[in-house]
Amino acid sequence: MHTSNFRFLRKLSLLVTIASIVTLSSCVSQKDLEYLQDKDKQVKEFREAQIEDYKLKPSDELYIQISSQDEASASVFSTTTSQSSMSVASMQPYGASLAAYTIDKEGYLLLPIIGNVYVKDKTTTQVSGILRDSLTSILNMPVVSVKLVNRYVSVLGEVRNPGHFAYSQEKLSIFDALGIAGDITDFGDRSEVVLTRNLDGKILKINLNLTKSGIIASEYYYLRPNDLVYVKPLKKRYWGMKEFPFSIILTTISTGLLIYSVVIK
Repeated sequence: MHTSNFRFLRKLSLLVTIASIVTLSSCVSQKDLEYLQDKDKQVKEFREAQIEDYKLKPSDELYIQISSQDEASASVFSTTTSQSSMSVASMQPYGASLAAYTIDKEGYLLLPIIGNVYVKDKTTTQVSGILRDSLTSILNMPVVSVKLVNRYVSVLGEVRNPGHFAYSQEKLSIFDALGIAGDITDFGDRSEVVLTRNLDGKILKINLNLTKSGIIASEYYYLRPNDLVYVKPLKKRYWGMKEFPFSIILTTISTGLLIYSVVIK
């Protein structure tokens, strides 16, 4: 009887040990949840990542604000009335789209009086210069501001608020985009973040490791309009203090002890 009890206790102990090992091995460490990890704690200096100016393509939407000393003539180019002086950055995406000019499939922009202007593969700064030069014979000292309306990025996968987001700033970093999406969850793999980008009709798939500080100087640190960021899930499962399965382990031990007491009796 004592021999069988001893064997039972050994089996119970082995069962509890295996359950504990499996549970603990699936936990995510603090290191898995940190960005920009460095063994060296000294201040590091990185050259700012370079980003090329966005080149316009068909279907892009441009918010164009034209002003001059002759406001009555300049108002002909306005697509809004009371909102004509409003910054595109302060508009909601839908409202900004309504106040925008759309580049047609041939790459042309149609404007009142000026007519068709070829803008494909040009930057907003170049378009601003072209329009200003075209208006010098029409308006008195024209000032032209051109902004890209359709600035969107998509953030999917293991983030708290995945979605399709509009932004207005000229530079949006990978961390800015993740911040908009509520940050990566405890289940997200910060070392396996995938960026997809349409570049001249070719889809690029880039793997980014956000646990390395070198990402700050990467050419992919800043996102471009219509980029997609996908955060892969961790292979391990995270257990926080509130989520750790203490109840399962205690229940297993309690059941084993109960069976053991019955066997003794």
